[in-house]
Amino acid sequence: MTPPTPPTWQEAVFQVLKRGQVRQVAYVPDAGHAHLIRRAIADPEISDVALTTEEEGVALVSGAWLGGQRAVLLMQSSGVGNCVNMFSLLRSADFPFFTLVTMRGEFGEFNPWQTPMSQATQAAMELMGIQVLRADDPATVEETVSAGFDTAFLAGGKVAVLLGQRLIGRKKWERQE
Repeated sequence: MTPPTPPTWQEAVFQVLKRGQVRQVAYVPDAGHAHLIRRAIADPEISDVALTTEEEGVALVSGAWLGGQRAVLLMQSSGVGNCVNMFSLLRSADFPFFTLVTMRGEFGEFNPWQTPMSQATQAAMELMGIQVLRADDPATVEETVSAGFDTAFLAGGKVAVLLGQRLIGRKKWERQE
């Protein structure tokens, strides 16, 4: 079965990563990042790394940098809480860092367990010295991601781009029978 055609902004995000010579994409599987994950898997110039927990991604992208490569961490807002202690690596070693975070617990969320971390995501990242940019409008996603990418890899910053739940769309609970 062929996956549905993604919104244009999703392909634009992948093209930002390609132009920026990203060689590793770390992720915990997530429907909001499905297009980026599929594109990374299909691209022979990119190593895709499925993680068991998001904090492994912080170490992976740091190691990629030490090895001379650019890497990006894809995660959901609920995974940010798993990373807080590992973010200390970024501060202590002053590695550049770039992550794309799909938001849950916002617009039309059906799962109440997603809401607390969603409400704390931006503050948690900022407390750990990570600059947070946010995209909620498809027309601004590419420029926001590109600006964050440049801040991370040209200026040595630590940047998270939050992709709002309105971009990704409402998740609906469906009973499996």
